[in-house]
Amino acid sequence: MTTENLESTEANDALIESQESETTVDAAPVQETDPAAALTADLQRLQAEYANYRKRVERDRAVAHELAISSVLTELLATLDDIDRAADHNELTGGFKAVADQLAAITNRFGLEKYGTEGEVFDPQIHEALLHDTSADVKVSTASKILQPGYKYKERILRPARVAVTDPE
Repeated sequence: MTTENLESTEANDALIESQESETTVDAAPVQETDPAAALTADLQRLQAEYANYRKRVERDRAVAHELAISSVLTELLATLDDIDRAADHNELTGGFKAVADQLAAITNRFGLEKYGTEGEVFDPQIHEALLHDTSADVKVSTASKILQPGYKYKERILRPARVAVTDPE
């Protein structure tokens, strides 16, 4: 063999080895899937997404409903305060008393709750302190006088009770 033949044989061997290495590359195994199983999985996923969407929309609708009711009730608080002041001065008579009673019944039916009583422990989460005093008669901070009642709708405070607070000395 001549050097040219030897070089040409080595070149051919190298070419053959490179071609074999290219053809022997391990291909990822092709998974044969059942088309019915794939479509069933897609359908189940879509059904779950739709169910979650319906729940989210229903939850958002309920929140929007509560916000709408609470905003209307908030607007009525001034009127309810006027009716309470009129009742304190014995000015609720006749037709005006009937309207006031109906308005109170409607707001109660919607879930508006009036709170704040004299002598209860002062809670800054539900009370707004407007006056402050000290006394030896109390052991903890106490709402000694209710200046304006508080209102809440469900668990939402629409207006805190405005109170005079008495602290221990």
